[in-house]
Amino acid sequence: MSASKIKKAALIQFAQNGYDGTSLATIAKDVGIKKQSIYAHFAGKDELYFTILEEVIIDEKQYLQDYFSSYHTLSLHDKLFQFLSDYGKRYETHPSTMFLLRNAFLPPSHLYEQMMEKVYQYLDGIELLLFQYLEAQRTAFQVSVEEVAISYIALIDSLQIELLYSGRDRFQRRLHASWNIFWRGITVQKEEEHKNE
Repeated sequence: MSASKIKKAALIQFAQNGYDGTSLATIAKDVGIKKQSIYAHFAGKDELYFTILEEVIIDEKQYLQDYFSSYHTLSLHDKLFQFLSDYGKRYETHPSTMFLLRNAFLPPSHLYEQMMEKVYQYLDGIELLLFQYLEAQRTAFQVSVEEVAISYIALIDSLQIELLYSGRDRFQRRLHASWNIFWRGITVQKEEEHKNE
């Protein structure tokens, strides 16, 4: 039995049930092996969890890099909005996204410091990535690029909480209610746009 099959089953369990709600016995059952067989690949549940966490962070960072380096035909407005909208779909279809979101907001208590150190490194990386992308768009903003990046991440955090605790419908409500206010707050509005209000 390969470690990759164990990790795949564990990722789904940790994503759906969190650390405390997942047992090695359940993972073993999903894979079709005995619990003891997991120890041939991982020292225990903590090592398996952190192995998955590191791979998930790599996967999620790659997704962000790919997203912001593609879709060149989209306007800045559409690109930023589409990322937020797509995140809701990604949460429902990608266990790695669900894993990271659930465990960033609800980390296992005995692993809190180790977990949050990795999460903060990930968030700092996202902020840097956003800053680099937004820097090229700086003339569109009426506030600093740093403020735009930080406030956009705050908007992501708000939407993630809705996904985690309330589901897709409330996520959509919050997204549409907050997006226009966010966009108007960061961008230089053209005179003709004001005339149409």
